[in-house]
Amino acid sequence: MRTPTSDHCVTGAWLESHAPEDRQFLSIGDLELESGEILPSVTIAYQTWGTLNEARDNAILVNHAMTGWSDVPGWWPSIVGPGLPLDSDKYFIICPNVFGGCQGSTGPSSLAPDGKRWGARFPSVNIRDMVAAELALTDLLGIKRYILSVGPSLGGMRSLEWAIQHPDRVAAICTIGSSAVATGDQIGSASIQIRAIKVDEDFHGGDYYDKEHGPLEGMGIARRIAHLTYRTETEMDVRFGRELQGDETGRYAVESYLDHQANKLAKRFDANTYIVLTEAMNSHDVGRGRGGVAAALATITIPVIVISIDSDRLFWPRLQEEIVELTPTAQPLVTISSPFGHDGFLIEVEEVGKTLRRAIEIGLNHRK
Repeated sequence: MRTPTSDHCVTGAWLESHAPEDRQFLSIGDLELESGEILPSVTIAYQTWGTLNEARDNAILVNHAMTGWSDVPGWWPSIVGPGLPLDSDKYFIICPNVFGGCQGSTGPSSLAPDGKRWGARFPSVNIRDMVAAELALTDLLGIKRYILSVGPSLGGMRSLEWAIQHPDRVAAICTIGSSAVATGDQIGSASIQIRAIKVDEDFHGGDYYDKEHGPLEGMGIARRIAHLTYRTETEMDVRFGRELQGDETGRYAVESYLDHQANKLAKRFDANTYIVLTEAMNSHDVGRGRGGVAAALATITIPVIVISIDSDRLFWPRLQEEIVELTPTAQPLVTISSPFGHDGFLIEVEEVGKTLRRAIEIGLNHRK
């Protein structure tokens, strides 16, 4: 039998025994999901930079991507801080760990009211449920209106929902490498990743938290598949090609790279959360119950800034073009050229930063 060496043998989630670091926590009470189910005693973990002004209207909301978390400088360098695009000398920047996440917000790895971890009992959630949790947090913090809601990928989906549902609470949004609806191609790739986790012998139907090991191998396979969609074929060829790693493993260099990405994620993420958030992204459709995507986007009344990465093969540029074409208040599409695919938003920070500065100005002007 294998001997556990750390929490990471089971989950990379933040647990109650861990140091809070810069996380703050706020109970938003019971949360009614779009399904009608009520999830009791929901907590949202979040981090902030800067000071909320007396009028409580200088706030900017950052919605992280699927495997991101509330520490924006940790995953988006050179974006938040004094003098940076999201300037903490001027604005109050807040990033909540997404509802259903695993870095302090209520999710599958959290303790349920009965003292056991939610595990397989955690309900299915969708993008609108996540926004409902963010709105509850916003209300409790007394933030009247955001200057900007910005997010990449899953975060961009949430920003779009903010624009459709709560135009009185946000002056403008910026969505980066995202879409108005999940595509069949995305769902197909994601479904294989979910299956890889569920067939891991250590998954135990989602109730693995009291076991010696969690489904880290399955999550690692899922991450390897996902990471290939985050980057580009050209990058894989130029950076690695058919070169061997040059060690005793006999691996190709690209295999070593993907192994590294899988191991990194295992140290800070949870398999059940990976499934919950992936399924939420699969269900994303701003047109559901609103007459379709075009009808839903046509209702937006606040400025929408859309950033596209020209080499993105997870969220193809045509998906951002669709948002711009169908949204009457959309600004001209911003296309960033990058060899790094979907992950370009993490790397091309200078170009992204320029657009964020402009998006803030647009939000400030619209607010007047």
